[in-house]
Amino acid sequence: MALSKNPKYDLKLKYRKVFEISLIIALAFLIVAFKYFPKFKKTEAKIVAPQELVNVEDIVHTKQESAPPPPPKPPIPIEAPSDNVLEDIEIGTTELDVNQQVSAPPPPPKEEKTEEEPVFFVAVEEQPEPIGGIEAIQQKIVYPEIAKRAGVQGRVFVKAYVDENGNVVKAEVIKGIGAGCDEAAVDAVLKTKFKPGKQRGKPVKVQVSIPIVFKLQ
Repeated sequence: MALSKNPKYDLKLKYRKVFEISLIIALAFLIVAFKYFPKFKKTEAKIVAPQELVNVEDIVHTKQESAPPPPPKPPIPIEAPSDNVLEDIEIGTTELDVNQQVSAPPPPPKEEKTEEEPVFFVAVEEQPEPIGGIEAIQQKIVYPEIAKRAGVQGRVFVKAYVDENGNVVKAEVIKGIGAGCDEAAVDAVLKTKFKPGKQRGKPVKVQVSIPIVFKLQ
């Protein structure tokens, strides 16, 4: 059979009344505090402290260098057995014969000098001209019989190398027509005397192009 509590000592029965009384007392205390106690003014406290200067320094990154490896140890020489035995060497006499005739050494070989080709100007102040004009070259041309029979006609361009004296030292065909006309044109140019070309008033070597016409009458 469960025991029943004595109402005189049961705290749960008085809990509500105690809570309401405590709440009324707290409210009354709060009203009195707001009504009778003076108001406090807030003052801001200013703290003055000396300004500190902070120096920021750049930190240099150090590079750790690894030590080089030690050099390898030199190998220990080991004497190898040798079966070869040096024979005795006979040294000849070192006495000099003063009366002995000694032949002179051969002369050194002669160096062959290669002649450099002369330099011919392409463009100068005064170009070389054939004496008598192009007609003088045309008169020296011998029309080949093969070209006459084949009816070959046209213009042959010959490059003439004229020295400072006006002589043609070399001639070559730039553009030809064949049938013996090219050779005839070169032969006629080689036989022609030129007025030499000049650069700054002095005769110089010049290469010039000459057109020669082959035309049947």
